[in-house]
Amino acid sequence: MAGYDIPAATFRIETVVVNSRFIATAGFASTVDEARAFIAAVREEMPDATHHVYAYKVGYGNSVIEGMSDDGEPNGTAGPPALAVLRGADIGDTVLVITRYFGGTKLGTGGLVRAYGNAARSVLAELPRTRLIPRLTIGLEYPYNYYELIQRLLAAHEAVVDEQDFGAAVMQIVTLPADNLQELAHALSELSAGQIVPTLLEGDLPTSS
Repeated sequence: MAGYDIPAATFRIETVVVNSRFIATAGFASTVDEARAFIAAVREEMPDATHHVYAYKVGYGNSVIEGMSDDGEPNGTAGPPALAVLRGADIGDTVLVITRYFGGTKLGTGGLVRAYGNAARSVLAELPRTRLIPRLTIGLEYPYNYYELIQRLLAAHEAVVDEQDFGAAVMQIVTLPADNLQELAHALSELSAGQIVPTLLEGDLPTSS
């Protein structure tokens, strides 16, 4: 769970092959709906183009949803080579659209495969990236006398307090890098002789009564 690279911004690059323009646009998509919206936006931006070939990879590693389209090009000559390049790139949550303006000369099956594959490689090679670090949300409940010490532990483990409630005890919702949870849990256990145990949470902080 050490994280993976994702697009830091949308990037576009254009190549010309035998007078046909290939405009490759790549960007971030964390869901299939976001990928489809990205593709639709490119189509709307260049409605007079001959083709809008696309490929996307939502997720990373063993948890991936993929999609592609030849968008009217001969079957297998556009979407599959673009997706093959995307699969080979060490990046996740990425959508790629290659827009073609036909230049009057047919490229043939092999020429199309090379053109779309090269367009995909070109844009992914220069696409700015950032690191996505998987994070978890936990709940903590503990007596007030531990408050200052626990805040130091949370800071040391890059944890952020999202919500907190001061009732009969301190209750907090905390988000932290997934890789840091085990160490934090161990430190909390040592501090409290096993009395303070973080709980993986979904939803809101329970209110005190």
